[in-house]
Amino acid sequence: MNIFGTFTKLRPLSLLRHLSTCHDSIYVRVSSGLVNWFIYLEQGKIIYATHTIEPFDRLERHLRRLSHQFPALSSEIRVQLRLMFETDMSAPSQSEDGSLDREAKLSEQPSEYQAICWLVSQRHINPTQAAILIQEMVKEVLESFLLINTGDYKLINIVNKILIICRIDTEKILEMCVSQLQGWRSLAPHVSSPYQRPYLRVQSGTNQQNLPEVYQNLATWMKGFSLRHLAVIINQDELQMARTLYPYIMKGEIVLHEPDPPFDKLPKTFEELTEAPDLIAELVKSELTDKVTPTSTLVRDNPSIATNSNTSIPQTQVSYRPDVPQQQTIPQTRTNGMAKATQFASIAPTNNTAPAPPDGGNNSNRENRKVYKIVSVDDSPTVLREISRFLEQENFSVVAINDPVKAVMSVIRNKPDLILLDLNMDGIDGYELCKIIRNNSMFKKTPIIMVTGNKGLIDKVKARLVGASGYLTKPFTQADLLKIVFMHLT
Repeated sequence: MNIFGTFTKLRPLSLLRHLSTCHDSIYVRVSSGLVNWFIYLEQGKIIYATHTIEPFDRLERHLRRLSHQFPALSSEIRVQLRLMFETDMSAPSQSEDGSLDREAKLSEQPSEYQAICWLVSQRHINPTQAAILIQEMVKEVLESFLLINTGDYKLINIVNKILIICRIDTEKILEMCVSQLQGWRSLAPHVSSPYQRPYLRVQSGTNQQNLPEVYQNLATWMKGFSLRHLAVIINQDELQMARTLYPYIMKGEIVLHEPDPPFDKLPKTFEELTEAPDLIAELVKSELTDKVTPTSTLVRDNPSIATNSNTSIPQTQVSYRPDVPQQQTIPQTRTNGMAKATQFASIAPTNNTAPAPPDGGNNSNRENRKVYKIVSVDDSPTVLREISRFLEQENFSVVAINDPVKAVMSVIRNKPDLILLDLNMDGIDGYELCKIIRNNSMFKKTPIIMVTGNKGLIDKVKARLVGASGYLTKPFTQADLLKIVFMHLT
């Protein structure tokens, strides 16, 4: 079944609800503006959903959000995951005859989905944990999908079956997405996107004290990070956080800047949801006549899955088979510089109240308010100036080193929280310098980010072998730099 269509007014809810009655294995690709959404279904159940805006940023955020449930998943494994699987979604990919083959690759298995399968195959997470992770990522993707007004769609049979970890009830997850979007729309027009970036208008102690205690340390992090990223930093429900900050936004004490690229390409949350009211009306009607389905029946198709009260997967059928061979190809990658985990009730405790800061309020605030020191090593004065400007604007302390031969002693003297290391320098290259720094016991766990114009797979593998924590490709924007700093310092 290959069906093509063009909408002048896209009705995403109708489309998904229609597909939930289909018994084939299909995926739908919807294009709107510069963004493509891909939703994979089998027998009417959603098995995965993604879009082309920073899929690995999305994976990273949800891994961090759920980290308390994934104790075996270290930051080193998360870094390795990006180096192995991340692809540049924005770059065109062509086959020998000149036609685009990006879509063909996505139809087989999205790269971040391959990464999740790899985590399961290597026993870093178990299938039930992977199902929770997929469910939360799918919800975030569908929330943006439901905001589309116009676009093109294409329905295609999945020829080469992708490995199925779980099957998500389409109607139930749509219910959760609509409820979340209604929450965001209640903050319109002042809040129009979870990717807007809050700043304190006056950076003063009095201004910070006006915020609730748990949010006072946000003043340190209001430096270009979005509402969605900030919620991950403080481990808080993103919508609840936005509601708490809303009075200060209304009074002008907090100013919201527009989303950084490429997140500005995603639809705004207050755009009209053409079918959401209809769906909500139906859900209300359903609640008047039916009781909530007991958890025991929600996974009845998989009685072999052992779940406890904290990890059961309502409306999600776990069907991962570890005996099935998996693709573990390492694509050519490019590192680009969680979002409310709105759990169903039986997955995790709800986050309706702000959690206490870790290690006690005062200690946490002091720690979060520290000024992080970053050493940047590059033999180009221009690059050093730009990196310093990008970071110092956001209150990081930057030590710029333009002589790689003297870099080791300077790193030891400054004891940085993170090191940015150019790969190609005269006298000594970044690989050798990284290896020397890593051999010093003081810097065994210090994040070292390679900054380079090289995009080859071999370079990234070499970087990982000498102990690099991440990879930032030139040219990069301030948003790219802040994202990778965020990933390794929070």
